[in-house]
Amino acid sequence: MTPPVFDVQAFEAEIRPLLTVGKGREAEALIRPLIAGGAGPVAVWALLAQALRVQGRVQEARPIQEMLVGALPGHVSTRFDLSETLLLLGEFERGWREYSHRYGLAHTTRIERKVQRPRWDGRAIPGRTLLIHDEQGYGDTFQFMRMVRWAKARSQATVVLEINHETAALAERMGGFDALTVRGQIPPPFDLHCEMMSLPHAMGLTLEDLPGSPMPYLSGSPERRTVWRDRLSPYPGLKVAFLWAGRPTHFNDANRSMTLEQLQPLAQDGVTFFSIQKGPTEQQALTPPPGMTVVSLSPQIADFEDTAAILCEVDLLISIDSSPVHLAGALGRPAWVLLPLLPDWRWLQHRTDSPWYPSVRLFRQRAWGRWDQVVDDVASALAVEARAHRDGLQQERAPIFPNAEQPVKVRRLG
Repeated sequence: MTPPVFDVQAFEAEIRPLLTVGKGREAEALIRPLIAGGAGPVAVWALLAQALRVQGRVQEARPIQEMLVGALPGHVSTRFDLSETLLLLGEFERGWREYSHRYGLAHTTRIERKVQRPRWDGRAIPGRTLLIHDEQGYGDTFQFMRMVRWAKARSQATVVLEINHETAALAERMGGFDALTVRGQIPPPFDLHCEMMSLPHAMGLTLEDLPGSPMPYLSGSPERRTVWRDRLSPYPGLKVAFLWAGRPTHFNDANRSMTLEQLQPLAQDGVTFFSIQKGPTEQQALTPPPGMTVVSLSPQIADFEDTAAILCEVDLLISIDSSPVHLAGALGRPAWVLLPLLPDWRWLQHRTDSPWYPSVRLFRQRAWGRWDQVVDDVASALAVEARAHRDGLQQERAPIFPNAEQPVKVRRLG
């Protein structure tokens, strides 16, 4: 009698819902018997790698992903998955190389710029013009804007920066380029181009290069800061800007976002919270949890210039992984970030600090979906800050952002 043919698609349909809700251990238990002999369908091995990642066992997932890339060298999504694991582990050299496969993915091909010029490879090109252009989300832009100045020094070229309209004013104050153009406009003639998030690959960015110089590299508008300083000055106590949810259309939003109700343990005397939440959940600030003093600034925030000014005038930002976090870090402003068990690659693993941003402190889940543990950690730290603020012991209190746990050497990439 012929044994039944294993239905890979049906098995995937059974496993993927488990992975979506973080049940990696349950998924792994179903997968292991199918590959007990060291063989099995490639798709099942890919599911095992994801089941390990969901459990936070990223180091164990890596050799499986390496094996998959070896077996399927032309399978772009497999290579991209490996890139995110390598970057999360801090292995930047190969990670950036594999990350270049991102434009082969179905959901990213639409954002690729079809530029009829060669991509810059990091070599000096004196006398020529280099176009550097942003490509993805606002947070990505804020994070990698630092590299424009380095690229100009390395390339010795005339650098044209093309950037989205929403961040153009911040970029203009940053400098480090020769001309600025806004996406949608026809840029000046150029000889080579490079996406902002391809600069790390072109320039061989390592962890030791971070945070780089100068820091901070963005600044708030003096005029907007004056406006917001006046608006916020009547409110007492420690001033904390916060947000709890990201863009709903983001592929990982269910993993990174929360509700305002889940932040109720942060409520305490001596703290005024200013909501800078935008989007469908911003109305939650109008009915805050009991005991939490919340002032909604969202309707008055017209653009990132307002957000930057607010971050410069409050004492602290508390947020899930979001673009304002990157903006705060680039501004050198203190920010506490609440991260899921499997975070985005840029936050690395296990650290409470960020090599990208010295002013950022990280609070991580210890189990999938357990935001309550993270919020309790943040509440304890916030109580220390509020007490110090109340007592007026600014010079004696622990800093809002601690020194990096893993000191880094700064090597200029220019």
